[in-house]
Amino acid sequence: MALSCSVSLTAASGWPFPQNRNTERVKPILKEFKPTLPSTQKWSVSQKQTLAFGPTKQYPITINNDDSDTAGYAEKLQTFKHILRKEGEEPIQGLAMIDAIQRLSIDYHFQEEIDSILTRQSMLLSTIHSDNNLYEVALRFRLLRQQGYHVSAGVFDNFKDNEGRFKQKLSGDIMGLVSLYEASQLSIRGEDVLDEAGDYSFQLLRSSLTHQDYNQARLVRNSLEHPHHKSLASFTAKYYFNDEPNGWISELQELAKTECERVQSQHQHEIVEILKWWKDLGLSTELRFARDQPLKWYMWSMACLTDPSLSEQRIELTKPVSMIYIIDDIFDVHGTLDELVCFTEVINRWDIAAAEQLPDYMKICFKALNNITNEISYKIYNKHGWNPADSLRKAWASLCRAFLVEARWFASGKLPSGEEYLKNGIVSSGVHVVLVHIFFLLGQDLSKENVELISNFPPIISSTATILRLWDDLGSAKDENQDGHDGSYVECYLRENEGSSFEDARKQVLHMISDAWKQLNQECLSPNPFSSTFSKASLNIARMVPLMYDYDVNHRLPSLEEHMKSLFYENVSVKNEEKAHDSIL
Repeated sequence: MALSCSVSLTAASGWPFPQNRNTERVKPILKEFKPTLPSTQKWSVSQKQTLAFGPTKQYPITINNDDSDTAGYAEKLQTFKHILRKEGEEPIQGLAMIDAIQRLSIDYHFQEEIDSILTRQSMLLSTIHSDNNLYEVALRFRLLRQQGYHVSAGVFDNFKDNEGRFKQKLSGDIMGLVSLYEASQLSIRGEDVLDEAGDYSFQLLRSSLTHQDYNQARLVRNSLEHPHHKSLASFTAKYYFNDEPNGWISELQELAKTECERVQSQHQHEIVEILKWWKDLGLSTELRFARDQPLKWYMWSMACLTDPSLSEQRIELTKPVSMIYIIDDIFDVHGTLDELVCFTEVINRWDIAAAEQLPDYMKICFKALNNITNEISYKIYNKHGWNPADSLRKAWASLCRAFLVEARWFASGKLPSGEEYLKNGIVSSGVHVVLVHIFFLLGQDLSKENVELISNFPPIISSTATILRLWDDLGSAKDENQDGHDGSYVECYLRENEGSSFEDARKQVLHMISDAWKQLNQECLSPNPFSSTFSKASLNIARMVPLMYDYDVNHRLPSLEEHMKSLFYENVSVKNEEKAHDSIL
């Protein structure tokens, strides 16, 4: 039976606290506000849980609550900070130490020291004479760019001959070429020299693999496949432990080992909280089609927000991430077009009364979304004095409108143009919803101007969303238990370019992903209206995407599952005999 959407508008939710007062911190009021998350019987959470990643994957987890050596660890941190300040006085040593700290994913402990060293390095750029040291020049360029400095790519012109080609003598400098390739990943639009540097170093390094010893070949292969700037350091840190460390390297690795264990324990606690929330929410039982993958959803939050101090934000972010997946399935698989039109109108109006006319499964979904949005908004208001409810609702409405556009395309059997598809696909990627939530959860740089900016798809969001959408479209495999279809840019390209092959389309998509990365790199340079934590979260989404869409022939995510097991369950060992860790120190 067709649904009627001609419903009267009602107050959206009876929002229980006042409007924003710019950035003024407002004391929480109206204690009677109680978020009404749908709840089943309370779940008793023990210290041992079985965590489900997918329908057939379960991993036991034991939480380690041993924090008896906290004082000793803090003392070791202070000791190494002293070493970093002292050793960092020497330019190349300071760069090497920062690189090692960042690769071991513990840089948040040393940000003040890193800022100081890199500020000094940037001021000395014109006086440092290292034109013949490709490794040092490329490393300095990369670290400063990562920090937001506008370093000219012209520093690499010194390594070209009179004909404008990179000098032949560089072909034997393997570490210099690795550093050059890593630096090329931070290029922005119009930097031809970095494009040339990336191609040049890639070709030489790839051809040199057969002539290198085992350890050096592994180092080169890892850099070519997973360059640091486009990889998640927290996922790869343990592979950079040296088997025979000495000096400051030894002390740093011991710190990293302890930190990894501490962070692992923290993540395990967060997972328990999320599992309890998901169980209490009841969607997995009330909506039989709903994906039951809270650990996968948490992986997004963990990847985006890496600082241990952001535990609460990671837990809260997992909630809207889960709803993106569920609502996507409603549009892509389960809803009829008439139902989807009505559902979208309800989201646009955020009309609780109108939601009563929806099918039961949509009604349940909307009520859960409403409660989650209210709860998160209240927590943000209580902590930062800003009511984000209107911005969050608008983000959800934009997402659902984009989903509906795709549903109509599929129902009509007509493919849009590639340009039209991608414009809508950037919205339907869900990246905007995630980053809007991150912006408010962080509570940094809250102002009327920035709230308006974040609501209108600034380039830092659109470039990240483009990367996700195009990576998603490259793969034809769908997530397990999902048989829907919403088109892809590849299909649009092949239709518009008769005679083109899938490989042609693939090359075009990879070129577009590369261009989106250049725009994202540009947006992360200073001055930037958003905090460094927000910029890093945007980068981390782009870094996470290849893992999230690396499906095998069985529609599984083996690479992601391996990272998940490593992060949550495996013990860390500086000397691991089972895996030959690459040494970059």
